[in-house]
Amino acid sequence: MKSLLRILVLLFTVSLTAQSTYLHCGKLVDTESGKVLTEKTVIVSGNKIISVEDGYTNPKNSEDTVIDLKSKTVMPGLIDMHVHIEGETSPTRYLERFTKNKADVAFVSVEIAKRTLMAGFTAVRDLGGSGVNVALRNAINKGTVSGPRIFTAEKAIGTTGGHADPTNGMRKELMGDPGPAEGVINGLEDARKAVRQRYKNGADLIKITATGGVLSVAKNGQNAQFTQGEVNEIVKTAKEYGMVVAAHAHGKEGMKRAVIAGVQTIEHGSFMDKEVAALMKLNNTYLVPTLSAGRYVEEKAKIPNYYPLVILPKITSTMAVLDKTIEMVIKEGVPIAFGTDAGVFPHGENAKEFVYMVEAGWSQMFSLQSATITNAMLLDMETELGQIKEGYLADIIAVDEDPTKDISTMENVTFVMKNGMIYKQ
Repeated sequence: MKSLLRILVLLFTVSLTAQSTYLHCGKLVDTESGKVLTEKTVIVSGNKIISVEDGYTNPKNSEDTVIDLKSKTVMPGLIDMHVHIEGETSPTRYLERFTKNKADVAFVSVEIAKRTLMAGFTAVRDLGGSGVNVALRNAINKGTVSGPRIFTAEKAIGTTGGHADPTNGMRKELMGDPGPAEGVINGLEDARKAVRQRYKNGADLIKITATGGVLSVAKNGQNAQFTQGEVNEIVKTAKEYGMVVAAHAHGKEGMKRAVIAGVQTIEHGSFMDKEVAALMKLNNTYLVPTLSAGRYVEEKAKIPNYYPLVILPKITSTMAVLDKTIEMVIKEGVPIAFGTDAGVFPHGENAKEFVYMVEAGWSQMFSLQSATITNAMLLDMETELGQIKEGYLADIIAVDEDPTKDISTMENVTFVMKNGMIYKQ
């Protein structure tokens, strides 16, 4: 009897693994060649793409499923390299540091994760939170909750009074003296310890705030906030622990120090000049422009009391140069990765970045490739994500129109498959 039971279990398991999903794709974006192909069938088994065939192939087994996407444009799942998945913008955001418990943050983050996935973003890089982002990543990986693949920096690293100092703007009795455990450093020893603490806490990468920031409760949004030695030590230690470094940076000097140290990406880059652009090209450092954040913040700054008063001059000065900076970046050919800073604006609206990129001067295909094949390479997953290709993970989305003709269609993703599972149809 036991032998028969084992055989039945084995047969049942085999029958499950043999089931395949056939996606009949009217159009398919080939991110590797930069072309839009027509009339393709993508065959998925388990969590992998097992074949991409010409025409509309019919399944051989009655257990297999056919998904009709003949009127859609199909492409790889999107990757956003800059989100903050633990929360999002609101007029009460600066007060919520004192009113929300980590449990509150966790429940909010679960809803945000699902919203992000439904928008077609099957992978994201979370660049700084409280540590809930690590637990959320783990829960998604285990299948406990739905959401994108998360690559998280856990808590961003800053300096005392710097952009990532969590006590900025608090009264003196609450400020205390946060250190490496809280992601605040001063000196080389602190730098090493902060990186190691992030590793211990479960981070996938390191995020530093190389300059001041626009939305922190501090006066300067451009000044360099690490010495060259500190940034060097952070990058060196991160490398020893198998991690790359992303650097928030608006001002020129902070960007230079970060690029010289060997960071992988510069986030924002608002006041970049040709010298920094040349340095980034030389070092193959990618810019993550986060145009969506700038557009949203500029609009909300017009609403009284939406942001603390100390922030408003920083918004004005940053937005005054941003268009010219992006024009220069395009002309100089700075390497570009797709990232939005979602959380600064509502999650789920990440795809507006495509529209802003095209308006700025990048082509539709370039913007799509930046969010797929480019970002997969930066995540060291270029053989698993970013393409619809045999052997790749089945992260696949579809939109109603051809985005190379109407990029705004990216704002309405109508089909989402992640890891072979359909989440939206």
